[in-house]
Amino acid sequence: MRPLLYSTLTSWYRLVDPPEDHEEEAAAYTAALAGAIRGGADTLLELGAGAGHNARFMKRRFRCTLTDVSPEMLALSRELNPDCEHAEGDMRTLRLDRTFDAVLVHDAIGYMLTQADLRAVARTAFLHTRPGGAALFAPDHLAETFHETTLLIEGEDESRALRCIEWTFDPDPADTTCVVHYAFLLREGATVTPCHDTHVEGLFPEETWRRVLSETGFEVDTVARPIGNGEYDQVFLCSRPQAP
Repeated sequence: MRPLLYSTLTSWYRLVDPPEDHEEEAAAYTAALAGAIRGGADTLLELGAGAGHNARFMKRRFRCTLTDVSPEMLALSRELNPDCEHAEGDMRTLRLDRTFDAVLVHDAIGYMLTQADLRAVARTAFLHTRPGGAALFAPDHLAETFHETTLLIEGEDESRALRCIEWTFDPDPADTTCVVHYAFLLREGATVTPCHDTHVEGLFPEETWRRVLSETGFEVDTVARPIGNGEYDQVFLCSRPQAP
């Protein structure tokens, strides 16, 4: 079952995650990919594009094809990015039968819960990256640096408002998952509705990421990603070797 935020609560999504909050990281992804690609850097495939917030900025540099498993999220992206191609599909099995200069797998990769899932997504990305092209994988968490967090999210528009507590923790350090709980208060007019949404996400060490990506055929490096307040973490920048 898909989380509520990507299905029945999708109409509230932009109040939780405003598009403008992605400008800095999208610029970092654009620069990293463009710098790693050998030859022309014109086309980009995003696997798990969600509401299209990265594409809003990355389409300034790339001609973007945006995919997601959630039709509701793709509808939001089409509103924001009518000039981009969209396709519904699971990042583990999607096959478009063409390649791109760049492939981006943003935080939707967090919903891969097993190494088999990671391998499937890495294979999809590899098959869609042309020789000499580059792919960037940007998980929210690595096992080595994971820590429990609690965030307060506030958003409003002309007719609605929300308040949300986002609580991320690892209930079982022996497995490969963590959990994110969202406790929403959704206000429309004078009516406030509570809602609880649970997201189970994958949590893997850096060694697992490097091994899975390299076994798929990528040359694996890391690049800094801005995460706000002047802080950075590391994401995986991969190159598909050119034929000899």
